[in-house]
Amino acid sequence: MSTLIVLLPPRDPAVRSEEWHLPDLPFLLLDKRGEPQRAGRAALGLLPRATSTVLIVAARDTLLLAASVPPLKGPRLRQALPNVVEDQLIQDPQTCHIAVDPVDLADGKRVVAVIDRGWFRFVLGAFSGAGHRNVKAVPAMRCLPVPVCAAPVEEGEEEEKAVPPTPFIAGLFGQVVSTAPALMGGVAAPAPAASGAPRIEIAIARGERAALGEGLALPADSIEATLSALAGDRPVTLYSLVDLPGDEPRLSGSRNAAAVLAGAQPIAFEALARNAVASRFDLCQFEFAAQPWRLDRATVRRLRVPIALVAASVIVSIIGINVQWLQLARQRDAIGAQMTELLLNAFPKTTVVLDAPDQMSRNLDRLRVASGQLSPSDFLSLADGLARSLGPVPVNGVAGLDYRDRHLEVTFKPETKVDPDLSKRLAANGLNGSIDSNTGKWTIRSAQ
Repeated sequence: MSTLIVLLPPRDPAVRSEEWHLPDLPFLLLDKRGEPQRAGRAALGLLPRATSTVLIVAARDTLLLAASVPPLKGPRLRQALPNVVEDQLIQDPQTCHIAVDPVDLADGKRVVAVIDRGWFRFVLGAFSGAGHRNVKAVPAMRCLPVPVCAAPVEEGEEEEKAVPPTPFIAGLFGQVVSTAPALMGGVAAPAPAASGAPRIEIAIARGERAALGEGLALPADSIEATLSALAGDRPVTLYSLVDLPGDEPRLSGSRNAAAVLAGAQPIAFEALARNAVASRFDLCQFEFAAQPWRLDRATVRRLRVPIALVAASVIVSIIGINVQWLQLARQRDAIGAQMTELLLNAFPKTTVVLDAPDQMSRNLDRLRVASGQLSPSDFLSLADGLARSLGPVPVNGVAGLDYRDRHLEVTFKPETKVDPDLSKRLAANGLNGSIDSNTGKWTIRSAQ
């Protein structure tokens, strides 16, 4: 199963929703074994197809909060979430999409992610229209590595009293110009801000297991002071995104300011992408949950010819079945008319024809009886054939004979052993014999 990982640009608040568009996007394609297959930057319509698509949502577009979520599910939980987070938002919570982290925090609270519903619907609709059906969206903060750290334990203190410090992780995603219509966030080409200092996209992960976070866009010369103020006395781990496809140095010699920030550890785009694939937090919940079985317009457009062929095949099959049925019905009627004609020619006094073959057989039996001949289904004929077929079975081994409905029921005595060849001898004398395993009775009928 192949996987396509795409880094999304942040939404520019200065651009109206009617003017939203997605620029060329950096991507990484992994094959079913998890090995890199392709990497680069391409327009949405030119991105390679994969079994599943993972979107890394810009940190500035998502806010990860800890909240006490009521024990609800489905639509009822979706209706309750805006009331849970409204005190922590400036934007109207009814215009936001709120997703819930499947993993609880230690204090029982849940992490919720808040993102603008219109922007999120636009992004998912664009990818769905391009043919990407199985889509997963992960906040950029959840793609940063979480360092393993613990507070030192002084000599003589018990080990259980050692509490690891709360991590504070910042990821530098590149330079942006916040007022540019084609805002590209951490994937934009280096460009100066209005004040002359470049602004850097920053993803911040903090709290227990670095589960909470938000995103900022800061001037490069104020990053250290801002992060120090936000982190307080917590240890700060700083990462800088490198090896971003299509973000190679330009001929002008400009460099990514995030890459030269002191103390920043490099993190490759491939590592960021693999962390996104491994993350269990999927923003596509509730009305945005992935539904690969639903057909969008692009898929229907591609399947028009196969659907037309299938429909034509079904119509041709239905027409062929009906034509064959009409032919067989005509043959049945013709054969029925021939049998009725034979019955009326042989027995002109027949007034009502209900079942021509059965009426013909009964009339022939009456003629045999009238001429002194026995019918093969008469008691005497069946009893005579049975007597000739007994062979090694003694005659006094028969306990009883019952004649009903033109067949003979024979009951043998319990001590009488009936050999397996009795059926063959009955067939040789024009009879059919079968035994009822429950009662042990033999049923003898005429083979005619």
